[in-house]
Amino acid sequence: MQIVHSPLHLRHDGGMELHRGALVPCYEMPARAEYIREALVEAGHALVVPRDFDPEALLAVHDADFVAFLRTAHARWREDGRDGFMLPSGFPARGLRRDRVPSGISGAMGYYAFDAGTPIVEGTWDAAFAAAQCAMTAAALVAEGERSAYALCRPPGHHAGRSVYGGYCFLNNAALAAQQLRERGFGKVALFDVDYHHGNGTQDIFWERDDVLFVSIHGTPETEYPYFLGYADERGAGAGEGFTLNLPLPRGTGWDTYDAALDTALQRIADFGADALVVSLGVDIYEGDPISAFKLGAERFPQLGARLASLGLPTVLVQEGGYAVREIGTNVAGVLGAFGACR
Repeated sequence: MQIVHSPLHLRHDGGMELHRGALVPCYEMPARAEYIREALVEAGHALVVPRDFDPEALLAVHDADFVAFLRTAHARWREDGRDGFMLPSGFPARGLRRDRVPSGISGAMGYYAFDAGTPIVEGTWDAAFAAAQCAMTAAALVAEGERSAYALCRPPGHHAGRSVYGGYCFLNNAALAAQQLRERGFGKVALFDVDYHHGNGTQDIFWERDDVLFVSIHGTPETEYPYFLGYADERGAGAGEGFTLNLPLPRGTGWDTYDAALDTALQRIADFGADALVVSLGVDIYEGDPISAFKLGAERFPQLGARLASLGLPTVLVQEGGYAVREIGTNVAGVLGAFGACR
């Protein structure tokens, strides 16, 4: 399996985030990708560098004004006389105007962000664009004949919508991979999100499309981030009605319940008749994850990899969450090793 990785992820080191009401050091840290890289190299995988995609490729899934904001946000922050990490202080919630973007950087940040847990620093754009290029490169490799490829993306992407960022995510790497597969000849693409947190951004991007099926198993938004999307009654709209499947599960879910949901998800993907698969690979379903609440042991990740491989589809795996930092490499390697062994 080809492993696509960029060291530019190190340029994004967020500092502090607001997590469940407390200002804490960021759980999404550079060490996450470094532990994954080390584990994969130790397992014998070779790393390849991402290709140089034009930023215009981002506009297939993101609005141009949003991308322009991300590219210039920290420079504008500096021009405003400030330094360090950026967090928003106000949002266009109910009763406030949502039809115009404030000209000042603080207001613009609140317009495009949906939480105060996703800091922007000077190197954030470089890292986010490199992650997007990793995902698009992995998709290109699969389109060119590789049976599978893994994009070691950091920062992650599945919370980033068409014109919104949050949940540690700026550009939607998995959505960009799916779009690349579509543009390169795959008629139907299934995008399966196994991260503990619902991929609200991915759902947003493909909500009205019937060529990309979005399926997600995640912690229930009744109690789990991002709280306001991911319910079972969300099924898509317009041409996309019926092409979103959410399988929310309660805190404390163990393997038996998770495996039953996995059966449902894999059957829906098979029924869809997908020509290719993108996996938003969050390993924060691990029982030791500090910001998640499923109870899956490390031994379950090879099982997950084997179940994903059972679909027999050309597959792009895109790294999302996983915040038990010292275990993250082992858990990702468990998925990829079993996936490759079953192909």
